[in-house]
Amino acid sequence: MALIALAADKGSPGVTTAAVALAAVWPRRVLLAETDPAGGDLVYRSAAAHGGPLNPNTGMLSIAATARRGLVPDQLWDHVQPLSGGLEVLVGLGIAEQAAGLAGLWPTLGRAFASLADSPHAPADVIADCGRISGDTPAVELFPHAALVLLISRTEPEALARVRDRAAALATKLHGGPRGAANLGNPAIGVVLVADTGNAAKLASQVNDMLVHAQTGARVVGTLADDPAGAEQLAGRRRGRLDKSLLIRSARKVTADLYQQYGAAWTASANAQHHQQAQAQAQAQAQQQAQAQQHVQPQPQPQAQPQAQQHAQAQPPQQVSHPQPPHAQQYQPQNPQAAHPHGGGPVTGHAGAGR
Repeated sequence: MALIALAADKGSPGVTTAAVALAAVWPRRVLLAETDPAGGDLVYRSAAAHGGPLNPNTGMLSIAATARRGLVPDQLWDHVQPLSGGLEVLVGLGIAEQAAGLAGLWPTLGRAFASLADSPHAPADVIADCGRISGDTPAVELFPHAALVLLISRTEPEALARVRDRAAALATKLHGGPRGAANLGNPAIGVVLVADTGNAAKLASQVNDMLVHAQTGARVVGTLADDPAGAEQLAGRRRGRLDKSLLIRSARKVTADLYQQYGAAWTASANAQHHQQAQAQAQAQAQQQAQAQQHVQPQPQPQAQPQAQQHAQAQPPQQVSHPQPPHAQQYQPQNPQAAHPHGGGPVTGHAGAGR
C-alpha cells in the first residue's frame, strides 16, 4: 500500500526505535528497511530468528549488486532476514563508506519499495529508517516515491525549531514550496513527537499550530511515549511484557491514526495505479494484435472476366485427332485459387501476460 520514510534532522531522537515500534504493530505485512546511509543499528542490537546474529552482508549491501542490473520489487525478499520476533528486516550498511556502492541507485530502491505493496506474490508495505537527513544525504532520493515522510523529533525547544525548519525545507524540495493548511502536498510530511505521556496531547497541539503558522506543509500525526524501558525491551536487552509497554501502546495509536487519516488515500492511489497498469496492458495487447494483422496476407480474389470470355470458357474444348506438340503436353494450366486455397499461412499474435 505504501512506503513510509522515517527520518530526523539532527541528533538521535530515536528514529530506529520508532521505525521498529511502528513496524512491530503495523496492521499489514511490512518490511522494515534500514536505509540510513551512515549505517544500520539492528545488526548490533537485535538477534535473528535462528537465535544467532544477523548477517551484515545480507541486506542493503547485497542488494546494491542486484539493483545495478534492475530491481523487481519481489527481489527485495531475497535480501531480507527475520528478527527473533518475526519482523522482516532489510539490514542496513555496516559503515558509511559502503554507501558509495549505492550511488545512483536510491531512486531505483524507492520505486521498488513503493511498488512492493502491489506485488501479486508477496505484497507488503515498507517502513524505511532513513536516519538523519541534514546535509546532502542520498536517502532523501527515496522521498519522492514515499506516501508519507515522518520526521521524528523530541520536544526540547531547539529540537522543535529544527524540525519546523526541516519540514519547510522538505516541502520546498518535494512540493516546490511551502503549503497552506488546505493545500498539502504529496508525499505528505508528518511529525511524530517523542514525548512524556503526561503532556503529549498538549504538546502535539502546540507544535501542530506552530507548523501550520509557519506554512511548513507538515502536521503532527502522533506522539510516541518517551519510554526507555520499553525501548530496551524492544531491542531485546530487557525482559518484560513488551505489548504492555508505553512505547508499544503509543505506537499502536499512531499506526491506527495514520491509517484512519491516510489509509483511504493510499488505497485510492493503489487502485489508480492498478487501473493505469491495466490500461497500459490493454494498449500493449491492442498494438500486438494490430501488428499481427499487418502480417496477414489478403486472400487473392479471382478477377472478373467479360461475359463472352466466360461463355467461351464454359464450352468444352473440341477433341482433335492429331497429336499435340511436346511442350503443349507438358503445360498443365492451373487455377490459381486452387493452388493457394487459403491465400496465406495462419498468423498468430501473442499478448503478453499481465504481472
